[in-house]
Amino acid sequence: MKRILSLIFCALLLFPAALPCKAVNDALTITNPYAGVDWKTVGQYKTALHTHTNASDGDHTLKENLQRHLESGFDIVAITDHGTVDYGWDSGKRHTFIKDALNLLQRSEGEITYLGKAGSFANGVRYRYRTAKNGDSFLTTNTGRTILRLPFGIEQNAVSVNAHVTSWFADFHDNTVSGYTDALRGVEKAGGLCVINHPGEYSKARYELHSESAYDENNASFAYHINKFASYIDRYDTCIGIDMNSKGDGRTRFDRILWDKLLMRFAKKGKTVLGIASSDAHQPNVIDTGFSVLLLPELSGSAAKAALETGTFFAASHCLGNPDELEEIAGALQTFYGANSKTCRKVRAAAAAMRARVAAIESGKLDADEDIGVTYSVLDRDGRTTVDAFPAVNRISVNERTNTVAVKSKNALLVRLISNGKTVAAKPANAAVFDLDDYAKVLGDYVRMEIFGAGGMLYTQPFLLNQSENAAKHGSEKVTRGLFFDLGTPDFVIAEVHKWLRIGKLWLTVHLQALCTH
Repeated sequence: MKRILSLIFCALLLFPAALPCKAVNDALTITNPYAGVDWKTVGQYKTALHTHTNASDGDHTLKENLQRHLESGFDIVAITDHGTVDYGWDSGKRHTFIKDALNLLQRSEGEITYLGKAGSFANGVRYRYRTAKNGDSFLTTNTGRTILRLPFGIEQNAVSVNAHVTSWFADFHDNTVSGYTDALRGVEKAGGLCVINHPGEYSKARYELHSESAYDENNASFAYHINKFASYIDRYDTCIGIDMNSKGDGRTRFDRILWDKLLMRFAKKGKTVLGIASSDAHQPNVIDTGFSVLLLPELSGSAAKAALETGTFFAASHCLGNPDELEEIAGALQTFYGANSKTCRKVRAAAAAMRARVAAIESGKLDADEDIGVTYSVLDRDGRTTVDAFPAVNRISVNERTNTVAVKSKNALLVRLISNGKTVAAKPANAAVFDLDDYAKVLGDYVRMEIFGAGGMLYTQPFLLNQSENAAKHGSEKVTRGLFFDLGTPDFVIAEVHKWLRIGKLWLTVHLQALCTH
């Protein structure tokens, strides 16, 4: 018996291939959107891509808006008022048509204020505003802070209800009755970049109560909207993606589902769809709800534009409004840190509160048209963060020899790997190394990661799998499914009439009440 065992042992040493091992997907290539980042020197800049002032329908002035952005640690800001191109913060060259129209509806008030070349904010901080030789504009303060202004910020289609597009770097606006195509085409011709805003607002996914219902392609309306968004992103290269977490995540809580459905179509063709997070702030206490983190070699407009074009950034949010996501996160936190950990309890409580609200809506106790109204949030009522540290990425590494993706982070608890709209794996942040071969049976044509900490969520951009091969095989295929025809103007007009009837009713009610009071 000893001789037989010795022979077997020698055979195993001589023929290591006979040892059992996991199957390795030799054909897998991983396109890392952060491949060009020098993690030792790169700057990570907190960026506001979508925010409003009283130049359209914001409650605060430009100075108040920028003061709060400074207080909240922002490095880059785009002022994106409805139908109003941002030509600069020092003096006025604005379209007053939108403000005047909104004044009639009591949705805008107060004088539009500008910064001038120097001055002070209400909190006593002194500032200077200057434009460099390369055209970049900077706000600097006596406290050592600097904010870069993204040029020509605007929320397009000011009078529309279902076609909001935020754009930057393009001196373009069209304040006639217009739809998505008008905005996207105009921004592309002007050489700018843009994103489709809070799609759940217009697909009506915001009114769904359950994830399985939102963007269900068996629903004709959702199938139409998914096709519609896909066709726009496919046709206009300057439309980099969608806003999938904004303004506390009330309207967008199901828009990660849309993002994944779009990615499943585009990644198969070897193309990507980027995810943006923003605040869409109309009030100061909303400014820090959502933002993006741009990875830049320098703080400049050209570097910011390149990062937005290539996906060299993270989407980020202090708020999460999807109960299914929250329950999944709570389950993973319980596994790794215990059910009594502070963050696990807080996440689970937020999910339970949302489930209770859903039950109340389904029983008729609450209005079905209202938002669920409860989110996981680390902001107080004034919009100030209650958690000292937000998750940050120190390095993302891809090893194509072993098909692994590793994330090094700080202030994080959990990293989830997502593909085809499903969480493939979850790992504690201090051991976030994913061997993609372990999940070969469930992987699609992309993976993305969500990095969660007590301070909020950080979303990576997608990592495409076998991009060149997919582009060669499927690059010419359509991204729309089934019979699709963009209804365009009829689709727009129906929603538009509905919107303005509601606004007119509100306006009439307010003025009748005022008349009766007098």
